[in-house]
Amino acid sequence: MIRAYSTLTFLLLSFFIAGKTQGAGGGLRNGQWRVVLERKDGHSIVFNFESKDSVGKKVLYIHNAAERLLVDDISYQGDSVLIRLPFFESQLRAVITAEGNLRGVWLKRGADSYQVMPFAAYYDNAVRFPSGQRPPGGVEGRWRAVFRGTRNDDTSVRVGEFVQRGDRVTGTFLDPTGDYRFLEGIMDGDSLRLSTFDGGHAYSFTARLTEDGNLSGGQYFSGAAGYETWTAVKDEKAALPDEFALTKWNKDAGPMVFTFKDIDGRKVSLSDKRFSGKVVLVQIMGSWCPNCMDETGFLSSFYNEYRSKGVEIIGLAYERSTDFARSQKSLRSFQQRFQVKYPLLITGVAVGDPQRAQKTLPQLEEIVGFPTTIFLDKTGRITRIHTGFNGPGTGGHYEEQKKEIYRTVDELLAQ
Repeated sequence: MIRAYSTLTFLLLSFFIAGKTQGAGGGLRNGQWRVVLERKDGHSIVFNFESKDSVGKKVLYIHNAAERLLVDDISYQGDSVLIRLPFFESQLRAVITAEGNLRGVWLKRGADSYQVMPFAAYYDNAVRFPSGQRPPGGVEGRWRAVFRGTRNDDTSVRVGEFVQRGDRVTGTFLDPTGDYRFLEGIMDGDSLRLSTFDGGHAYSFTARLTEDGNLSGGQYFSGAAGYETWTAVKDEKAALPDEFALTKWNKDAGPMVFTFKDIDGRKVSLSDKRFSGKVVLVQIMGSWCPNCMDETGFLSSFYNEYRSKGVEIIGLAYERSTDFARSQKSLRSFQQRFQVKYPLLITGVAVGDPQRAQKTLPQLEEIVGFPTTIFLDKTGRITRIHTGFNGPGTGGHYEEQKKEIYRTVDELLAQ
């Protein structure tokens, strides 16, 4: 069921019932906006977007550092606006106030419920975080960060990489299964503040730069309720485990075999003639996964370049539910946005199923993370498995990872 907030009923009713007076003044105004997502614990997650007219329709672009995420499904009813985000079964619903601002809720569909967060959006405001005092030091460089959950034994190591220009900071955190995409924020004196929003994920990071050059008192807020603390020390040699060593498989098994339906309901098998004698990349993914979004953007371009050389790609989707029609709708939008020409198959097993590997790919010990890419040689045997994907927000890591994928495929083609 939908989590209740005091403003939710009013806001949803105001969307479906014609408003009294249209404060919209013709709809969403063009320009810069500052959005504040409001958590029940009193903390907020901030991001920005720009709205404009394009080819006779209203569109907006969500800003995160260098990223501009296009949103082009916007509709009105009375004094309300519905902004359907392109991925993650996610949307913003809001009333346009008399001042031309927005007041509403962010809804993101889960397996059997919705995450709901109230938000306010302020027109003609391009500021993410107000500029503050001149920072006494900087955070540029690589950091070894330790994150701690609410349980004492719940700790993980991540690598932070930041670029600082004046008080403006951009960068990301990397973990063994990918990265936190494009983070943007500031140094205000000794205080670091970063945030991002991609339609499905909302993150906020804060910390204090100490006199000895470390980051302490860090807090990480994720979505409506996620929370961790963190600390970090600057370490230019900080590294994560080898992404090619995380996922294990039965090396004595023969060629990989599976059959699933594609998004048009047709059965596709790895034994089909289309894949015979080809180097095949099997992409374990989901339309809910931000790192899968980054990887699919790359693989779609890679496939266009390498298909004629004898390379095929198959996407295996593990969605939030086992409902085929729901998965089909989400994946079709995903396919269209990234112009994916390789088949996307629906496994019918939910991402949260602890037996997902055994039910679909028994050659694997487990599916460690999303995305995961399996490299098959021309006989259909597993040669390497890469866990995670470092997206364009990671800079040099992204470029090096692409080179490694090219090297691996070229070696398999040469065999």
